[in-house]
Amino acid sequence: MSEPIRLLLADDQALVRGALAALLELETDLTIVAQVGRGDEVLDAARETNAHVALLDVEMPGADGLTVAGILHRELPQCRSLIVTTFGRPGYLRRAMEAGASGFVVKDTPAAQLADAVRRVAQGLRVVDPALAAESLASGVSPLTQREAEVLRVAALGGTVGEIARELHLSQGTVRNHLSAAIGKTGARNRADAAAQAAANGWL
Repeated sequence: MSEPIRLLLADDQALVRGALAALLELETDLTIVAQVGRGDEVLDAARETNAHVALLDVEMPGADGLTVAGILHRELPQCRSLIVTTFGRPGYLRRAMEAGASGFVVKDTPAAQLADAVRRVAQGLRVVDPALAAESLASGVSPLTQREAEVLRVAALGGTVGEIARELHLSQGTVRNHLSAAIGKTGARNRADAAAQAAANGWL
């Protein structure tokens, strides 16, 4: 019998991690070799345990799952990433694939399907939630430039134009221009609405 697929689970919610571990350990060809609660702990844990597949949540302290997928892709390509998230947003899917993730599924995926997704990712295949893939194609690429997204991300925290400018080392005029462009591109009423819409689409 071949060696079981070695899995690393990364999720900041211990209950979710525990539930995923319990479900996946029922599969004879899968074994959990590490569980972490922070994105910045994934690379070291994957190296130490020689994990084959890392199951990553999107929103984690330390580093988000999309960033971690990119780090693993560059630093430890033999450990493939499978994003398992509550946040089934088309923009997240696109960013995950661009970062080098091998798969993207939502947390309410049935256990047998999740185990199958892990096996396929371990074989070097790509696995994407079909409903999300269709939605991602329909919603298209983010209309925001990298700088506009950055300005909106800081604006979402509620700072003034001056505070955003200081945070990003830009002039207030430049910040206003970026906010105005982002509001126009998202068809939003104001910058808070633009930030909310961009976040909902996974563009931030």
